[in-house]
Amino acid sequence: MELNKYIDHTNLKNTATLKDIEKLCNEAIKYKFASVCVYPYYVPLAKSLLKDTNVEVCTVIGFPSGMSTKETKVYEAIDAVEKGATEIDMVINISALKNKDYDYVKEEIEEIRDAIDGKVLKVIIETCLLSEEEIIKMTEICNETFVNFIKTSTGFSEYGARVEDVELINKHRNEVLEIKASGGIKSYEKAELMINAGATRLGTSSGVKLMECDCEECHCHEDDCECNDACNCKEEK
Repeated sequence: MELNKYIDHTNLKNTATLKDIEKLCNEAIKYKFASVCVYPYYVPLAKSLLKDTNVEVCTVIGFPSGMSTKETKVYEAIDAVEKGATEIDMVINISALKNKDYDYVKEEIEEIRDAIDGKVLKVIIETCLLSEEEIIKMTEICNETFVNFIKTSTGFSEYGARVEDVELINKHRNEVLEIKASGGIKSYEKAELMINAGATRLGTSSGVKLMECDCEECHCHEDDCECNDACNCKEEK
């Protein structure tokens, strides 16, 4: 499995420095990741660093709460694309979904989709805050709006991607919609489980560790690491 092609190499820390983003982009080039995912502030830098490579520049909109107005999100998305973003990960208005204001949720997605001129759109639904019924409903809305991806999580809420949520989405998605699992994917084993469940993209800040780990059953990113010094990803948890 060419795991690198699944990975959106991510740094969404609000303390990230220029050097951190340079490191992120250099790693993405080295491992030929699908994209780097950075805040809009760093899109111009990422675009410059990834020039003449096949690594896409991904950024986040309405992140992480999703509670901006749709007009604000549209502006954010347009601005990000103008500055060099080729993939947009937007957070839905979760309150609107909870209110069963499905027209608003759908219109917001459609307006952003139409505003970004054919760039890849991933819709973050924050599965940890949703019921099974709401996850299914959002999958249906993403089917209807013909976006590129439905994305499980921001990684900033109660928990990230779960295999059962990816499986649920996969059961109800159409043949066009792809799944991005994101949040808490820190081991090769978990990455593989997500892919087997239906994910075609993985959002993770542990991309390098996933590529370099040589353990058969890697626990290097867990508190109970059993790899001792034999594993080359032991150094950083």
